[in-house]
Amino acid sequence: MKLLLTDSGVNNDSILAALVDLLGKPIAEATALCIPTAGYGGPNGGPFGPWRFVSGNSHCPMTGLGWKSVGVLELTALPGIDKELWTSWVREADVLLVNGGDALYLAHWMRESGLADLLPSLPDTVYVGFSAGSMVLTPRIGEEFVGWQPPTGGDSTLGLVDFCIFPHLDHPDCPENTTADAERWAARIGAPAYATDHRTAIKVTDGQVEIISEGHWKLFNSAP
Repeated sequence: MKLLLTDSGVNNDSILAALVDLLGKPIAEATALCIPTAGYGGPNGGPFGPWRFVSGNSHCPMTGLGWKSVGVLELTALPGIDKELWTSWVREADVLLVNGGDALYLAHWMRESGLADLLPSLPDTVYVGFSAGSMVLTPRIGEEFVGWQPPTGGDSTLGLVDFCIFPHLDHPDCPENTTADAERWAARIGAPAYATDHRTAIKVTDGQVEIISEGHWKLFNSAP
């Protein structure tokens, strides 16, 4: 897959340009499926965040960018649907827009639904994550971001990339996400790790990582 792992959606010209580059065509010609599932999980989950995400009324722009079409893929519904049917929906989409919320809840339902197994077989699909929707592709999130408890415990996510993400760096609404907090988190995470602010995204193409930012970010535990 081609990845655009955003902190807070497609909220500036640099991130928008990166998205269009990954798509290889204008947004108005691209079809999207949005995945709201993460917004239901964790202690802060509920019905209102997923509605804002799906409807395009979120302050973190994803579904309201002017797509040719937008559909909803709710992962908790997929186990009851014929697999060939829903996988055809995914394969036909140009982009997957993945909501924020609880990363471990999202990882659980990506595995349970079968989507986690399908993602590596989609080389031309663009995956755009927002917050937890980005963190879910990393190896683990760290105990600081554990909300919903998976049946197996721990903080492991899908590991489709080899780095971890500390989101919402120095955001006024997240007083626990300071640079000092990120440094302590990174010291325990045991992998290359990016701390990103709300105007930053990580673009991954063929395993190559590029930081797209009009804000600030920091890399920890980089390889020598």
